[in-house]
Order: sequence, then structure tokens, then C-alpha cells
Amino acid sequence: MKKLIYKWIFFNLMGWKIVGTIDPNLKKCVMMIMPHTSAHDFYLGIFTRGITGLDMNWVGKKELFRFPLGFYFRYMGGEPLDRSGGLNKVDSIAAIFARRKTFRLAVAPEGTREKVGQLKTGFYYIAMKANVPIVPVTFDFGRKQVSLGQPVEPSGDLDADMTLLLKHFEGVKGKIPEKGFLV
Repeated sequence: MKKLIYKWIFFNLMGWKIVGTIDPNLKKCVMMIMPHTSAHDFYLGIFTRGITGLDMNWVGKKELFRFPLGFYFRYMGGEPLDRSGGLNKVDSIAAIFARRKTFRLAVAPEGTREKVGQLKTGFYYIAMKANVPIVPVTFDFGRKQVSLGQPVEPSGDLDADMTLLLKHFEGVKGKIPEKGFLV
């Protein structure tokens, strides 16, 4: 029932569409989501998750997952990030991949909703360390579509892999286009 309501709101009321799919058998991946220019991206992600029926996750500092909001954040796909024991973020998130059967991590490489000249590369190194593919995902407000791209296995050549991944984002407009990363 919830899926039908999500579809009706997303497709009929909002006029959006979803292009492409993520194979449900792909249980682990890093989803590279761009452009991230507005808080509106959050509910687009919620609708996409609900419509596709796929678990999609995010990480946040462990303090966010305390009572009273911890249950809700976990329900929404959140996973607490514990960096104790000297682990850096990449190692900590790779450890989550290792212990979870299904973990599709959504990451915005811009790192902020403000204009940036360079993307953060942590998502790439997380995928390398966890040995999972990267799936490019767009929230294109110009076309009113979420585009789910094909998985890319990171080769270790960051520049070559980024060139390949960024092709998925060419011509895409965020909610506030002037804040989007220029591809």
C-alpha cells in the first residue's frame, strides 16, 4: 500500500519518473548521488527507495542514533558510524559493508549543498576498500527524473573511473543549478 501511495505522489502529483534500475541481486554498492544542491534531495531519495523497494542506506555519527530518534533513523536506512578504535571513515564504513548482508550506501560526493569546485573522493575509496561497485544516481530537476546508472567496479585508477562515472551526470540540473558541481 505504501509503495502505491509513493508511486501516485511521485509520478502523478510531482510529475517525476525513475529511469534505469538497480539489480536487486546487487546487495552491496556505493551510490554516487549528484547533484546535491537542496534538502529536497532527501525526499526524492525516500520516494526512490520506497518505489524501487530496495534497501538504501546512509551513515551518520553514532550520536544521532540515540533515543528518541535512533529508531526512526535506522528505519530510514541509517547506520551509525562508530570511529572509535582509531578507525578512519573509510575503514569504519568498509567494516559496515563487511558485517551487513545488504548495504547500498548513498553518498553525495559534493559533501555539501553549496557550490564546490572539486568532489570529495571518500566514496571511491570506500567502494575500493569494501570491494563493491559504484552506482551513479542523479536527481535531475531539469528533466524531473531520478536516473539509476550502471554499476562501475572501481579499478584503482581514480581519474579514469571518475571520467567514466561523471558521464552519467552530464547535463543534469539540481534543484538550485548554480550550486551544482560543474561536470
